[in-house]
Amino acid sequence: MAARALMFQGTGSDVGKSMLVAGIARALTRRGLRVRPFKPQNMSNNAAVTVDGGEIGRAQALQARACGVATTVHMNPVLLKPQSEVGAQVVVQGRVVGNSKAADYQQLKRSLMGAVLESFGRLCDDADIVLVEGAGSASEINLRRNDIANMGFAQAAGVPVVLIGDIERGGVIASIVGTQVVLPAADASMIAGFIVNRFRGDPSLFDDGMASIAQRTGWRALGLVPFFDGARNLPAEDALGLSEREAKPDAKIRIAVLAYPRVSNFDDFDPLRLEPSVDLMFIRPGEIIPPDVNLVILPGSKATIADLTALRATGWDIDLKAHLRRGGRVLGICGGYQMLGRTVSDPLGTEGPAQTCEGLALLDVETVLTGDKQLIEVAGSHVSGPRFNGYEMHVGRTDGADCARALLRFDDGRADGAANADGSVEGCYVHGLFADDAQRRFWLERLGMAAHDDRMNYEATVEATLDQLAEHLERYLDIDALLTLARAPQLETVEHK
Repeated sequence: MAARALMFQGTGSDVGKSMLVAGIARALTRRGLRVRPFKPQNMSNNAAVTVDGGEIGRAQALQARACGVATTVHMNPVLLKPQSEVGAQVVVQGRVVGNSKAADYQQLKRSLMGAVLESFGRLCDDADIVLVEGAGSASEINLRRNDIANMGFAQAAGVPVVLIGDIERGGVIASIVGTQVVLPAADASMIAGFIVNRFRGDPSLFDDGMASIAQRTGWRALGLVPFFDGARNLPAEDALGLSEREAKPDAKIRIAVLAYPRVSNFDDFDPLRLEPSVDLMFIRPGEIIPPDVNLVILPGSKATIADLTALRATGWDIDLKAHLRRGGRVLGICGGYQMLGRTVSDPLGTEGPAQTCEGLALLDVETVLTGDKQLIEVAGSHVSGPRFNGYEMHVGRTDGADCARALLRFDDGRADGAANADGSVEGCYVHGLFADDAQRRFWLERLGMAAHDDRMNYEATVEATLDQLAEHLERYLDIDALLTLARAPQLETVEHK
């Protein structure tokens, strides 16, 4: 095993681990190294379909892009997709293996380390360096037993750790030093250095802070990273950021996305959010759908019936009917498409208790949640517009009279989607439609945007931002020191399945 590895853990969730790993991956790739991203365990409903036909966390897909390589299920061998406040669907090496309550999962983890180490070994076989991202907080000692996400993995694989703290949330000195205090000595000894992320202002004002952390912990200071403004151009994995909205008083088009409790694949709408003439807002439960929006989108859901129930509880079903009476349009994607129909049936209890639920009846279709999960990249054309590339990630089949007015036609001849008679309500299963510039422009022009309005090249924007992030980190991080700290994993030979 020739590869070296380095793990990045955080003092807490959302300290910027995913973004830093993506930037370091692009920086090292630009230096000519074969880099691979790896996250042993991720919890997210924002997932990506892999080339080998599974699913991983969206952050690892972005990191793979930063490395210039295709995605594989081994980049994120354990993916937890929350379905309720206390339970989640468990995906191992890209495939659903069942559902688990949080308390039960703590015992299940013990059986998953083999798959985690096997996947890690596969990546190491094909890399010069593997960048490993931890999950949540390194100091969650209450979850240390059977841990596969942070120090449990670091110890099992013999991978040194860099700890990341976020100064923007305050208390970064205490959070980094406190991590060392609460960790068992053996775990604390795995940490070789630290990074302070998201600094604003004059960096020299925190020189004493960096020195104090280094003196108190004995860990190497690897850099104080100023806030990276370009972060908004990259897909976010965490739904915590959905409430952030850029003011666009001159926007030509206003779009509302319903952020129900188990919303998934919300990165579908990043390209719309970045369009200069589009004001995109995520509407949280308890908020009304604004009366002046052009389009309301019902996005994907990890638990369609539960989110449909939540949608009704917040009164959005009434808002949607009022929106349509005013001449607005509605689009459902994946789970949102299923909600638009007359009924959603879950006879096998795939997403919860076996039941049938009345839909919004805005489309004459019905959905049954049965069969294997569809995980596939797709390409084709809108029935009256340009080509698209996207992916399917769903359970169930939708049929009904309105399917005769399909939205999309795949290259293999299959049709997808449905529309009502006047075209004001539409739905489809395909994710990623709006990442394609031509497809996105087609939809915006249907909403009334002029052909000459300013437009964005989304894919080029993401690539340019990854390069800018790499340059930012080269400037403020000691990348050479990171390479020095990386070590060859101490893995026993794992038989590849």
